[in-house]
Amino acid sequence: MKKIVIALDGHASCGKSTMAKDLAKEIGYTYIDTGAMYRAVTWYCLQNGFFRGDTIDEERLEEEIGTVDIRLAFNPVTGRSETFLNGEKVEKEIRGMDVSGKVSLVSTLPFVRKALVAKQQEMGKGKGIVMDGRDIGTVVFPDAELKVFVTASPEVRAMRRVKELEAKGEPVSFEQVLENVKKRDFIDSTRKEAPLRQAEDALLLDNSNLSPEEQKQWLLSQYNRVISE
Repeated sequence: MKKIVIALDGHASCGKSTMAKDLAKEIGYTYIDTGAMYRAVTWYCLQNGFFRGDTIDEERLEEEIGTVDIRLAFNPVTGRSETFLNGEKVEKEIRGMDVSGKVSLVSTLPFVRKALVAKQQEMGKGKGIVMDGRDIGTVVFPDAELKVFVTASPEVRAMRRVKELEAKGEPVSFEQVLENVKKRDFIDSTRKEAPLRQAEDALLLDNSNLSPEEQKQWLLSQYNRVISE
């Protein structure tokens, strides 16, 4: 059976990562969480004092980006991908609100995107991958055989994020998360470098009212359609 590249792009907190993980597991593909890579760089910046409010020391980061080692490893016990930054597992740290509030600022920087896109293209050159992010179908793999753009209303996405954080023992207010979601949407869609947009040949999936199982079945049907063509 032929192997393809599956690109899932879309807005923040719309469940792309969960969908991508589940699909990859179902069809035996490798899952690559590009958002985790940008979050890892953001965590590196936070840990090293690169931020002053919403201003980042771009000169320092550009000098050090080549030494920021990011590795995604599959954990057979949990069945999930885990993120390592310079040899240390940071999966929990990069999912917090501190990183969520800054990651869009880091991802707008051209030199950061150039460095991480090169890593992502190397990871996927053998195909047989499911990759999610903001610019996978438009920049990283514009020739991907299956492209999906995922969205949902800001309110639905904020509530999902609240429940996710509460499940991890990190209670936050709905208003705080909704503000963060809307802010990230604006930054992601208006940045100069690879802005968030739906590729012309991407399928649109609004999952505001879909269950995880319904999303999974929809994606599977699209995958089966493409590989049978």
